[in-house]
Amino acid sequence: MTLKPRSGIIGTGFMGSVHAHAVRAAGGEVSAVAGSSQASAEAAATSLGARTATESPEALIARDDVDVVHICTPNATHADLARMAIAAGKAVVCEKPLATSFEDARELTGLADRAGIVTGVPFVYRFYPAVREARDRIQRGDAGRLWLLHGSYLQDWLAGAEATNWRVDSKLGGASRAFGDIGVHWCDLMEFTTGHRITRLVAKTSRAYDQRETCGQLSSVATEDGAALLFETNKGATGSLVVSQVSPGRKNRLWFSFDGTEASFSFNQERPDTLHIGSTTSTSDIPVGPESLSTPGGRRYAKLPPGHPQGYQDSFNSFVADVYAAVQGQAPAGLPTFRDGLRAAILTDALVTSAASQSWVDIPGVDNPFESLKSSSESERQKQ
Repeated sequence: MTLKPRSGIIGTGFMGSVHAHAVRAAGGEVSAVAGSSQASAEAAATSLGARTATESPEALIARDDVDVVHICTPNATHADLARMAIAAGKAVVCEKPLATSFEDARELTGLADRAGIVTGVPFVYRFYPAVREARDRIQRGDAGRLWLLHGSYLQDWLAGAEATNWRVDSKLGGASRAFGDIGVHWCDLMEFTTGHRITRLVAKTSRAYDQRETCGQLSSVATEDGAALLFETNKGATGSLVVSQVSPGRKNRLWFSFDGTEASFSFNQERPDTLHIGSTTSTSDIPVGPESLSTPGGRRYAKLPPGHPQGYQDSFNSFVADVYAAVQGQAPAGLPTFRDGLRAAILTDALVTSAASQSWVDIPGVDNPFESLKSSSESERQKQ
């Protein structure tokens, strides 16, 4: 492989642009781009800074000048494209969800493990300096015993019956929309930051609109606009999460509070330049910067001085830089891989199962993510 990883981007929409920018920021090269047609690929080649537009995703994957394949297409296409890229021996960065079914996500994870390739799934909120600072402080015991983990992820881009997108169609987006699209980000961030793992959950999903307008006609909607869930973890904590894509005025508000017996840590993605830490005797809002943060993880990703916020694209750039470091033989800490994509698929399946059965659902153990899901009632029957 060349010293500079060469990427191919499949998908010409917003996420394709985000990936292309991150590739260049990481010192990589966008060798080729593929879209739904040759025309869309040619139009995107200029805007994405790609050297070549290919006639199809298959042609892009087969190119000798593509080392890393970035899959930025509608959810239902991820599994087939990832299979082809793995079979070609390419490193793969696949937008989440890794697949629209638990079975496909499990298969892809196994294929990638056996092929020995580098994989990445963009759980990029891990790469905010404030998040890494919180993680390091929690790991060294500053919070005491974590007992309550709670938060929300709220957006408003689907507020209004006329607002629609391919993600609304369950055939393209999958069985879960709000949780599968953004709720899994929060869960990944919670588990990554705290070291806790969700072991069981109960969920309720809801819709603000049972029908949405497409091409002037109303169509029924099968996926949720929002979800609320309670959960328990393997370390004895309880938690709650509210997710919505129809919360007017909330553009991209991922917020958490991880509360321990000694201190609580909270973060708001719409104000990414601050980490809030509270105790019974004091509270502090720590500004993000290489000199103001105190832990190795926080300082590693803090590129700018306090007062110069690093945002979503900066975190994405750091994620892709770590993927490319792994492609070149390094082992960056905290890189989200296909196994993390599988974890998200397991949690999504559990949410869908719980909402349908209106019961608690047990999550497969962290050491064996290939177990099947069971409702609590099924588990009790098996014990009898």
